Amino acid sequence: MTDAGLTPAPGSFPCPFCGPRDEAEFRYGGDPDVARPGPGSSDEDWARYLYVRENRRGLVREYWVHAQGCGLWLIAERDTVTHLIQSVREATP
Repeated sequence: MTDAGLTPAPGSFPCPFCGPRDEAEFRYGGDPDVARPGPGSSDEDWARYLYVRENRRGLVREYWVHAQGCGLWLIAERDTVTHLIQSVREATP
C-alpha cells in the first residue's frame, strides 16, 4: 500500500508492485462496493448495475487494473475532487 497522498506527479499512478507509472497504463474497473447481479437476475437488475451510479464527491474506492504493466488488479482510494490517490493495494478475492 502506498502512503497517503503519494501520487508522485500529475499523470502518475502509484503501482505497489511497479512503482510510479503513467496513468495511461491503467484501466478503470468499477466500484468494488457494488455487488454484481447473480445468475437469473433480471434485465432491470443488470441495467441498474451497469448504468445507475452514485456520483460521489470526495474519497472513493475503485478497481483499477495495471493493463500495460504487471497486469494486477488494484483497489485505489481516490479523491474525486482533487484526483489525489490516497492509497493503493492489491485487490484480493
